Amino acid sequence: MSAFAGVINFDRHEPVNPEYGKAMMAATAHFPSDDRQVIIKDNVFMGCHTQWITPESIGEKQPYYDYDLQLTITADAILDNRKELFDSLGVKKYDRKELPDSELILLAYDKWGNDCPKHLIGDFAFMIWDEKEQKLFGARDLSGYRTLYYMKNPSYIVFSTLIKPMFLLPFIEKKLNEYWLAEYLTITGMIDSLDAIDTPYQSIKQVPPSHSIEVKNGAVSIQRYGSLYSTEKLNLKSDGEYIEAFTEVFTRAVNDRLRTHRNVGSQLSGGLDSGSVASIAAKNLRHSNKELYTFSYIPPKDFEDYTKGHLQPNESPSINSTLSFIRGKKHHFLDFEGKDSFSIIDEMLEDMELPYKFFENSFWLHGMFEEASKHDIGILLNGDQGNFTISWGSALDFYGQLLRTLQWPRLYKELNQYSTIMQGSRLSLLPLISRLAYPKMNFYLETRNNPVNHSVISKEFAERTHIQEKLKMHQFARTGWLPPGTPAQSRKKLLNDLYPWNCGNTLSTKLSIKHGLWKRDPTNDIRVVRFCLSVPDDQFVQKGMDRALIRRSMKGHLPDDIRLNQRVRGAQGLDWVHRAAPHWKGIMEESEKMLNDQFYTRYINPRALHQAFKTLQQGPDVKAGLDPNYRIIMRNLILYRFLKTLN
Repeated sequence: MSAFAGVINFDRHEPVNPEYGKAMMAATAHFPSDDRQVIIKDNVFMGCHTQWITPESIGEKQPYYDYDLQLTITADAILDNRKELFDSLGVKKYDRKELPDSELILLAYDKWGNDCPKHLIGDFAFMIWDEKEQKLFGARDLSGYRTLYYMKNPSYIVFSTLIKPMFLLPFIEKKLNEYWLAEYLTITGMIDSLDAIDTPYQSIKQVPPSHSIEVKNGAVSIQRYGSLYSTEKLNLKSDGEYIEAFTEVFTRAVNDRLRTHRNVGSQLSGGLDSGSVASIAAKNLRHSNKELYTFSYIPPKDFEDYTKGHLQPNESPSINSTLSFIRGKKHHFLDFEGKDSFSIIDEMLEDMELPYKFFENSFWLHGMFEEASKHDIGILLNGDQGNFTISWGSALDFYGQLLRTLQWPRLYKELNQYSTIMQGSRLSLLPLISRLAYPKMNFYLETRNNPVNHSVISKEFAERTHIQEKLKMHQFARTGWLPPGTPAQSRKKLLNDLYPWNCGNTLSTKLSIKHGLWKRDPTNDIRVVRFCLSVPDDQFVQKGMDRALIRRSMKGHLPDDIRLNQRVRGAQGLDWVHRAAPHWKGIMEESEKMLNDQFYTRYINPRALHQAFKTLQQGPDVKAGLDPNYRIIMRNLILYRFLKTLN
C-alpha cells in the first residue's frame, strides 16, 4: 500500500540532511498516491508515499509515530490474520474496524519484539524505528511479495521499497556487482541469483524473503524468522474429510484477500488454479453485491496455433466455460495488440530496476496491471503458485514413486485408470515412469551422453568469480539447473529456499506501486501451503486422476470440462516470436552490436552467442517460441541493455 524510504544517521546528535529526504521522496512523486508524509526527528528521516487499498487504510498516516510507545513505523503491508492478531494483542472491538495494518504491526512489535514477523500472515515489508533502544527493525514476508532494499556505510543506514531513490543520495554509488552477474549468467533457469540478499549493485542489498533486519550501534543483523515449508503430516479418516478441510482453508485464504474498498479483479486462464480462485472470489463478492472483474490474456487474432493439440495457446473456449459457470459478467479478453517482448524491454527495466529472464510473458504481465488500473481495481488475484500447492500431484511422478517403492498392485491399478482417462496404452508409460522413479541415474546417463549447457558466461569470468564452486554448494548442476531429484524434493527446495521468489515478486511489487493496486495469490497463503504439504501423496493422485485434491474439491465450483480436464494445458507466451517478428531487423542489429561490444563480451562467451545468433539470422520462425537459441539472444539483449545503463 506504499513506497517508503528512510535514512538513519548513526551519530544520534547529527540530524539527517533534509535534502536527502527530499530527493528520495521526489523519486516516487510520479506514482499515484493518496497521501505523502515524512517524519524528521533527530537523526532519523522516514517518508512514505501511501496508496489506500484496504478500507482501514483510508486516511492512514505514514510514517506513523506512537508517542506512548516511542516507536515509528512505515510499512507496505496487507495482513490476512487481523482477527487473530486483535485477539492476541487485546485490541478493543470498537478500535478494530478502523485500525490500519501498519499500526497493527507496531502493536505486534511492542508485544513480541523481533519475533513479531512470526505472527503476521500476509504480504508485507516494514521498518520500525525504536527510539528507546535506538534500533531499526524491519522484515519482509515469507515469500517476499513486497521488496525491501538497504545500504549501510560507516555513517548511515538507508532503506527503501525501491532502488532508484537510494541512488539519488550523493554517498551511494551505482557500481555493478560482478558476483551477482556471474550467477545470473550461469543459472540457465528462471532464477536470477543464489543469494537472496544480493542485487546487481555492489552497494545495495535486500532483506531476503522470510527474514528480518536489525540495525543497532551501526551493525546490521539479518535473521531468518520462518519458512513456508512444514514437515507436519495430516491424518484424516476419509477422502471427504480431506476435501472439507482443504475447501475451508482455501476459501478463507481467498476471502481474506478480498479486503479492499475498490473493485476486485482476478487473472483468469483456462486452468484449475486461477479458475478455482476466481470461482471462490466471485461467490463471496456476490454476498456483498459486488462483481469480480476478470482479465485474461489471449494471442492476437492472426496467430496460428502450431502446437499438436495437447497445448492451448488460446484458452478462450476454456475461459468462457469457467465464466459461464461462475456467472462472470465483467470480463476482459486482452490480446495486447501491438505489444511484444522486444519493444517493452526499456520500460520493463525501468520498472523492475534490474534485468529479468521471463521475457516471453513480460508484455502481458505488465499489461494486466495497466488494464486493471483502468477499472479501479484495488486487489488483483492470481493463482501463480498453485502448481506447488493446491494443484500439486503429477500422476506420472506419483507412479514413479510407486515403482521405486515396489507397490506393484497399486501401480498396475492406477496405470489402468490413468490410461483410460488419457486414452492411451499403459505399457507405453513404463519407460517414462522408470526414468521418474530413478531421476539421479537417468540424469547422469543423459548428461554424460548428451551434455547440455545453455550458459553463456565466459570461462575467465566464471573462474574469477568462482561461480562453479558456489553452484555446487547450492546443489546446482554445472549446467545451471537444479540437480535431479524426486518431485517432493524439488517442491521442498522451491518452498524452503529463498532465491526462487525474487524475480516475479519484484515485478509485482513495482507494478503495484506504479499502478496503485495489489496482486495477491491465495494459492501461496501460508495456511494453504502448510496444509497442502501436510496432505498424504495419495490425496493428490487417485484413480488415474492427477491434481486430484483440487479437482475433487472444486466440484460445484468449476465446470467439469475444466475441473476434470487432464489432456490439454494452457500455454501462454508461445506467441512471443510471432509478436516480435515485425521488429526482427532491430533485434538482429542490436544483437550484432552486443556481440561486438568489448565491455559485454568480457563477461560472456561470444562463441555461444554467435551460434545462437546464426539461428536467428535465418529469420523469425513463429514456431520457435521454445527454441533455446531464441531465448539466449533475448535474455542477453535484456542484460546488455541493463549493463549499458551502468556505463
